[in-house]
Amino acid sequence: MKQFWKRAAVAIVSLALLAGMPPAAGAASDEVEVALASMTLREKVGQLFAVRPEALDFEQRSGGMKLTCSMREHLRSYPVGGIVLFATNISSQSQMTALIRDFQRSAGNSLLVAVDEEGGPVARLANSSAFDLPKFPSASAIGTTGDPEQARTMGRTIGGYLKPYGFNLDLAPVADVNSNPLNPVIGRRAFSSDPDVTAGMVRAAVQGFHEAGMLCTLKHFPGHGDTLEDSHAGTATSTKTWEEMKAVELLPFEAGIAAGADVVMAAHITTPNATEDGLPASLSYTMLTERLRGELGFTGVICTDGLGMKAITDHYSPAEAAIAALDAGADLLLLPADLQEAFDGVVAAVESGRISEERLDESVRRILTLKEKADLSLRASTPADTLLDRLSQLWN
Repeated sequence: MKQFWKRAAVAIVSLALLAGMPPAAGAASDEVEVALASMTLREKVGQLFAVRPEALDFEQRSGGMKLTCSMREHLRSYPVGGIVLFATNISSQSQMTALIRDFQRSAGNSLLVAVDEEGGPVARLANSSAFDLPKFPSASAIGTTGDPEQARTMGRTIGGYLKPYGFNLDLAPVADVNSNPLNPVIGRRAFSSDPDVTAGMVRAAVQGFHEAGMLCTLKHFPGHGDTLEDSHAGTATSTKTWEEMKAVELLPFEAGIAAGADVVMAAHITTPNATEDGLPASLSYTMLTERLRGELGFTGVICTDGLGMKAITDHYSPAEAAIAALDAGADLLLLPADLQEAFDGVVAAVESGRISEERLDESVRRILTLKEKADLSLRASTPADTLLDRLSQLWN
């Protein structure tokens, strides 16, 4: 009976599309609604996850440099919505291109393929000896020029060299203000210690990425530049009030959102003087839903920072973290410490009613809309049934 109603929903939306019925104001496109209505629960939950390639290598044999037959089978059971490549996944241009191609073929050309390519110290491709690409000294070096056009050129250049390799989402630019010189994780990754300078640079960088046809991400909301700790290593805290953040940390995020940034990444920083829940921003309903969506008006995809970072794993299981992030209003769950546990935990939470399917659909709809913008297939992420893919499986 459930399958009957699912097929009926697909038929109704498809008829509306054929009849040329306009979508409601602010609604997703007809194509997105058709794709959403056709998905199983596991396919919907899969859309929420973006993982390293090796997260699908449950036997830990491949090292994440190629898509094996075993990983293909796991992609069938855990149909993730995206992959994120790191330096450890890359040995050469041809190997990386083949890895991205094989993942997209196996997922029906429907994956977000992301990378941290900020320019400067964090640039997985430009800093690799396997590539001969334009290098930027750092965001801070761009900021010291005082010329936003330099940030625009950086975004356009980075987006321009990522796109031909098969990437469609850059986890950049950094929108943090380097307001605390003792901060151990941001530093020269930020454009400036001046919030107005940073805002102008972030706005221009977003424009540059979009000119290159690359989706981009503002990070790390609500601002990681005034903490004394690195959330990779443990709990990190900003002691500022919300009003103080609005005067400094939030200015670049507001500028980037106004420029049309596609994704905002939420930091795992606690903000005891800005919220009362005691939670990291990435798990805080106050911070993500009330502030980022309600007050700042962001309507795109909210992404968590990596859920395998110790600021999260020291306090939450993979399933607990994934569910808490969804409760808070996040859409894209980045790099869980254990994909199986986090994925199955979210499925169980929806099946039990702990998370409503309507809430799940909200996030999937945003992610599919993001994929539509990147000209990706909106079909469910299941392995492609083609002769070429079958031969590729035999080859591996």
